[in-house]
Amino acid sequence: MASIPTTPLGRLFARPVTAAAVGLALVAIGACPAVARPVSLAAEPLAKSSPATGSALAASWAGPLSTRGRYVVDANGNRFRLRSGSWHGASGTWNGSGDINDPANHHAGEKADQMPLGLDRAPISSILNGFHDLGLNSIRLPFSNAMIKDSRPVTDASVAANPHLRGKTPLQVYDAVVQELTSHGFAVVLNNHTSSSRWCCGHDENAMWNSNQSTATWEADWIAMAKRYKDNPRVVGADLYNEVRPHKIDFPNWGGNGGGQDWFSAAQRTADRILTEANPDLLVIIEGINWTGIPGLGGYRPHLQPARTISHTLAVSDKLVYSAHFYGYTGSRHTGASSGLGATSDPRYQDLSPDELKATLNREAFFVSQETGQHFTHPLWISEFGVGGRNETNQKSKDWFRNFVQYLIDTDADYAYWPITGWTESNNGWALLEWDKNGARRSVLDSNGTHDWRAEHWKRLAASPGHTGPVARTDTYSMLDIDHTDHIASLRMRSAGDWDNGYRKAACPDGQRLIGLSRAGTGGYGRGLCTNAGGSNLWQPGAPHTVITSEPSPLPGDDWAPGQTKIQCPNNHMMIGYSTDRSWAHAALCAKTDSARGTTSRTLWFDAGDNRPTGNPGGEFANGNHKAQCRANEYLAGLAYTGLVKRPNAVLCRSLG
Repeated sequence: MASIPTTPLGRLFARPVTAAAVGLALVAIGACPAVARPVSLAAEPLAKSSPATGSALAASWAGPLSTRGRYVVDANGNRFRLRSGSWHGASGTWNGSGDINDPANHHAGEKADQMPLGLDRAPISSILNGFHDLGLNSIRLPFSNAMIKDSRPVTDASVAANPHLRGKTPLQVYDAVVQELTSHGFAVVLNNHTSSSRWCCGHDENAMWNSNQSTATWEADWIAMAKRYKDNPRVVGADLYNEVRPHKIDFPNWGGNGGGQDWFSAAQRTADRILTEANPDLLVIIEGINWTGIPGLGGYRPHLQPARTISHTLAVSDKLVYSAHFYGYTGSRHTGASSGLGATSDPRYQDLSPDELKATLNREAFFVSQETGQHFTHPLWISEFGVGGRNETNQKSKDWFRNFVQYLIDTDADYAYWPITGWTESNNGWALLEWDKNGARRSVLDSNGTHDWRAEHWKRLAASPGHTGPVARTDTYSMLDIDHTDHIASLRMRSAGDWDNGYRKAACPDGQRLIGLSRAGTGGYGRGLCTNAGGSNLWQPGAPHTVITSEPSPLPGDDWAPGQTKIQCPNNHMMIGYSTDRSWAHAALCAKTDSARGTTSRTLWFDAGDNRPTGNPGGEFANGNHKAQCRANEYLAGLAYTGLVKRPNAVLCRSLG
């Protein structure tokens, strides 16, 4: 079993480690390996392989992947359930202190030399055959920012079982691994696990995306990595950053201020840049916040809970996947530490009854895929979970794993086990596949006298069918958030330039229309709600947009808000965006509809509260603010305000028919 560390702040952020491997790793500020001159991130030609294994997997799906509601689908619109494992090593295994060349100073003695673990012990084809045996179809492949810039060739010893990799840099080895994985039919998700190449994840320099580097550097590295594998359709995703958590006195937040601690805003911006500047085909995976605050003094694991009231809307709207990590020995307010600074008496996940565990998991993460028809509805990928194997003696840990696996099955969730590779002599025991120093493999599935208690649960999970085949398109809702900056989710409007200079602007994703507006506390527009309910792509292709900043004379219809100033789209135009200076309403962004639309109208007043359809379709999109929302068979065609401060008081809804 992996023992629980008792060092200061303990295992604050959920990753199994042995006590022997911990040392000062969680408290010392380690230095990343010396880095020589940076290497170019431009892709280089790689040798093609034609493996005999994996042909069935390769034929079973086609990239790229995208999303439809709560499901990931392949290029043919068929469900692609991410049945994944994390192949760690390239992000670093050094604990952060002591001689980096001494395996004893690496996690569990697993010295990976900034490469996926095991290349010194087994041929890559053998490792991948093990992945096939486990029933995996995808691999989460961590990397560090330091690794991709290290120009030193790996040592011959570190690739002893794969001599064709001699003389390559760590990034070139990573390239070769990606090529082999995808040639075997696996989907590959690139995962920015750490900035420096050291073991994750405690109170260290890798806590936040910008803890050990600038945000600009982090974004530039992602653009380079996304471009590097652009021509490989089986490189399907970008997992932006692993287990965001506090760094010194910087506590991450979700939409709180738009600054250097705002994970929501940083992820939104970087995701849009990847999709618009590097590779529009990638899924973008955004993990929830793993911990924020001080343990015992209000600190907790938000995971994805903030997404219920503020979710991401990307410029390519069918590319977002949300993610969370769960381990039994941590908890909603439990760091994982057994004693010392950071330890609390709060329940761990493994202390909860099955019903309590289900309720907690749903509240913290699973709601994003289980509650459909909401602005936050997206596929959920549990991209890390795991437990000790043959040496595990804690019955609570075993019960938790059984219950957690059952919940993954019951909710048809996408998943990735941590880790899938390890050493037999490490006594770590968490890996599903382990190799000894002679290259002999031991698997969780072995039944030759080395039984692993996890086998029955892993087999249940790997064999669970879930939804298969074609996934029907469903109505989607998206939030527009202008709390801190413009939110132009429309590629069409991005190419149109600044359509209302000097004002904060929002525009729905292409194919969606504006259906709801809120009034911010300062009086102007707040957040908006978009949808494609009733028909997607209702904008007329190629038709110019129209910006309305004052009341038309005459009004295109009856006076629907007497005594108010109206900003109204022309007939057969629908609102797809808006602008404000955050103190008053300024403009309506209108697009011509694809065909003649109904003129049946109604006025929704929201000057004194909410005015929304029964059931609140789309979800809470402006918590605490007054809102008006048209029905699913309507479109928003105008708004009305009064007074010098131009406070919006009403909206005009018109029928689609």
